[in-house]
Amino acid sequence: MTNKTWPLVVSLGITQTLAWASTYYLPAILAKPIAESLGIESSVVFLAFSTALVVSAIFGPWSGKAIDLLGGEKILSVSNIVFAVGLILLGFAQDQLGLWLAWLVIGFGMSGGLYESAFSTIVQIYGKDSRSAITGITLFAGFASTIGWPFSNWLLNHWGWRETCWTWAGIHLLMGLPLNASIKLLVTKTLTNKNQEVTSEAQANETPQIILNEERKQSSKKQVALLAFVFSATWFTSTAMAAHWPRMLEVNGVDIKSAIAIGALIGPSQVMARLFEFGFLRKVHPLLSAKLATLAHPFGVLLMVFLGPVVAPLFALFHGAGNGVLTISKGTLPLIFFGEKGYGYRQGWIMFPAKICSALAPWLFGLCISIWGQWSMLLTFLLGLLSALALFCIE
Repeated sequence: MTNKTWPLVVSLGITQTLAWASTYYLPAILAKPIAESLGIESSVVFLAFSTALVVSAIFGPWSGKAIDLLGGEKILSVSNIVFAVGLILLGFAQDQLGLWLAWLVIGFGMSGGLYESAFSTIVQIYGKDSRSAITGITLFAGFASTIGWPFSNWLLNHWGWRETCWTWAGIHLLMGLPLNASIKLLVTKTLTNKNQEVTSEAQANETPQIILNEERKQSSKKQVALLAFVFSATWFTSTAMAAHWPRMLEVNGVDIKSAIAIGALIGPSQVMARLFEFGFLRKVHPLLSAKLATLAHPFGVLLMVFLGPVVAPLFALFHGAGNGVLTISKGTLPLIFFGEKGYGYRQGWIMFPAKICSALAPWLFGLCISIWGQWSMLLTFLLGLLSALALFCIE
């Protein structure tokens, strides 16, 4: 990653941190006070949030296609406005109708404002050389919960949940929107050079593009299906752990205070793994990085099963490290296998089932814990192994 790349990476890293902190990580802090204020159960707030994730999945491919056609800075800038509107509506909600309307709007913003859109924007600019920039963005956004949870909690304690929503909305308009809108200015020279290279190459090679034969088409479909499964399984595990971490460790013999403290290791381990990816692993094929990452969580589960709660901190470290690298793999693997043309639209469809699984994960894994107790971890263990097997089947 060159010096010319860093301004864009820092800008997108900041806006992604804002986007994740003010949406995905918001219910963990505000669900209870919102529920108490509106006279409903906290589960209703989480259900509305899950619906937002479904909305994000539905509109994700179209947001990706819009980025392919119009440019990432336009879609990301619009997402800041949509996020702000949704958060303002959430702050004004007086009943369930207002709550659901707000989260539907936020979900629409998530379809064009989270990682997939940032990655598509980077690929549109840097093409096949996007890996380091994608990693750089995740290094910043890896602190979204570390920053978002304490800040939201501070706002909640000093002013209230409504004011917290409005503050996040203001940050989107005053900081997120200008940063995303400035993307084109940051990369004008890069885009100009890239376009000149593409034009020269096209003039030098006037032979028409060969249409993919049937065998290559079938191989491409297989790769899409396998990647979609891998990201669905790993996103299910990631969201399930995020929603039920204290409870899951508690049924495995860890007291609640220790479980929360151990959970704090996940964020730093994600960032450390991404630094490792940025340094050593960038010299190896992204597929190898992804294979190692999918095996990290299952290995942590095995440690818990055979050694007990005493190794819960190691489990947190392995889970966080694997999750950290897989976030990068979501951006790099589709680029490696399918190229940069139509990346945003294809990325949206590959991640569609993953977002649906993410939306269902809190409810389904909570049900598993209620039925199977400590053995519920074996479900995520199996999903991790199947994900690794799927990656080994990709040619």
